[in-house]
This record gives sequence, structure tokens and C-alpha cells, in this order.
Amino acid sequence: MGKRIIQQRRGRGGHTYKVRENASRVRPGYLHDLKGEFECVKLTSSNGHSCPIAKFMNKAGVIFENFACDLLYVGQTISIDGTANGDIAKLGDLKNGTDIFNIEHNPGDAGKFVRSGGNFGTIMAKEVDVVKVMMPSKRTKKFNVNCRATIGHSAGEGRVSKPILKAGKKFYIMKMKSKLWPIVSAVKMNAIDHPFGSGRGKRVKSKIAKRNASPGKKVGHIRPSRTGRKKR
Repeated sequence: MGKRIIQQRRGRGGHTYKVRENASRVRPGYLHDLKGEFECVKLTSSNGHSCPIAKFMNKAGVIFENFACDLLYVGQTISIDGTANGDIAKLGDLKNGTDIFNIEHNPGDAGKFVRSGGNFGTIMAKEVDVVKVMMPSKRTKKFNVNCRATIGHSAGEGRVSKPILKAGKKFYIMKMKSKLWPIVSAVKMNAIDHPFGSGRGKRVKSKIAKRNASPGKKVGHIRPSRTGRKKR
């Protein structure tokens, strides 16, 4: 009897491919109608995030958690609609060239973009009710002027500077984040493990899978908008 391929096993769920509860227990972001000044009362690390998490509280006792900016310390005060490092503001109120992170996709969704440690985007231009932001990938993306973001760079910038010298250390890092590791090329697998696997025919043709295909068949190109070489 054959065994299930990796996609099928992951799709079924289970302890091997299950994200730990601690990873999703913290939900960093912004509260609705935030105003005034907040003090950083705690800095913690989260298994599900590469950036440290900061807990903020104002004098009225309102608490929210957000990704920590670079050089943030316990006791530091940030302001809403400010322009200093660590402040939270709308994109339409910031100047061109301002570095930001944890950017909202739609106003009020608490932040969806540029959330990993050490990353930042840069405001490039404003056009009526649209703000253009250069993302870490060097591509430009448009946002609504009412989308909020945190000013500065996200903390944890040097996390990828030190090389991982041992496979065991990498194994435990990926296990903590419940990631599939090591990642092996499909053509190097056995035929029983993957549709592309086997010792024969290493010249793999592109496989087009439907969007609603089962986990065992969802390999290769997943519902591509186009295929083939681009002709000028």
C-alpha cells in the first residue's frame, strides 16, 4: 500500500503540520479610533513572528499590541498621528521618503504588509487619495490615504545576518514555527512521494493544476493566468 504524498499529508492536518497555539495567541495591529499617547509597557517575542511584539497602554488603561520598531524600549511613549520613530499615522499625513512598516491593506484591517523583522517600506508619492509605497521587494504598491502604518523600521533587523552553521539548529527553528523542512526538489523524490518524482525523465514539463484541485494534484503551476514564453 502506498503512502500519501507531502501535499496530502499537510492538507489533512495533524500534529506534524499544526501551528502551535502560542504562534497565533498574539494579534499585533491597531485598534479603531486610536488617539493620544501610549506607553510601551512590555516587549516580548512570538513564535509566529520574526519581529518582537510591543504592548502599549495609555493612562485610561486601553491596551493594544503592535510590532516593535527599531530602538524601541520599555517606558518609551508613542503618539497616534505623530511623525516620530514608532508613531502610528495615516499614510496621507506622512511626507515622501518616510520609512514605514505594518501597513494596512484597507483602512481598519490592523496591518497586512511589511511585518517581518528588519523590513520597511518607503513612501514615494501621493496622488489625490492614493499613496505609492515602495515595498521591500523594490516594487511600488498603491494604498489608500487613510491606511495606517508605523513609522520607522521593524525591530529584529540582524536576524538573518548570522549564518545557521548546523542542520540541527535549522531543524529546531523550523520545528518551532511548524514549517515543512527540509524542502526537497520534486524531481529528486521517489515516484510514490510526488507526481514529478522518479529516476526517469528528469526533463519535467510544466504541469497546470486547477485552483480547486485536491492537495495531491495541486503541484506545478496553480491556475496560471498565462503559460509559455513571453513574446515581444
